[in-house]
Amino acid sequence: MADLAALIAGWAKPGRLEWIGLRPDRRVEVQPVDAVMISADGLDGDRARAGKRAVTLIQQEHLVAIGSYLGQGPVTPEVLRRNVVVSGINLAALKGREVQVGEAILRFTVICAPCSRMEEAFGKGGYSAVRGHGGWCAEVVKPGWVRLGDVVQPVD
Repeated sequence: MADLAALIAGWAKPGRLEWIGLRPDRRVEVQPVDAVMISADGLDGDRARAGKRAVTLIQQEHLVAIGSYLGQGPVTPEVLRRNVVVSGINLAALKGREVQVGEAILRFTVICAPCSRMEEAFGKGGYSAVRGHGGWCAEVVKPGWVRLGDVVQPVD
């Protein structure tokens, strides 16, 4: 039988960066971009908080789940106001690990809980639809450029 630590450390395949969005200010529309520099404080041009919440990420697969809970198709990442959408790798399995996203290295820190604006965006039940599917916050370990299509994978 495999050692639990080895099972937890494993991953099936790399993920892919599908979407990047900048939030220039509070309540301002999210601006999709094809590439951005992630500096020590977060994405250049974003109003990110330095430290453990510098970058926010969500799985593309969860956009479908949230939409399903709302009785509709996939929700758009702009509404959730996350910085990065990733597909093909389980972000929850990467908590506390260093993860390469393009040229940058991030460390996933805490879940990105939904805010009360989800009710505003989706209507009654919007907050609950996002719970458990809102993504992850990350701190910047190594700055670098990220671009659509970049590989996302654990460093270790």
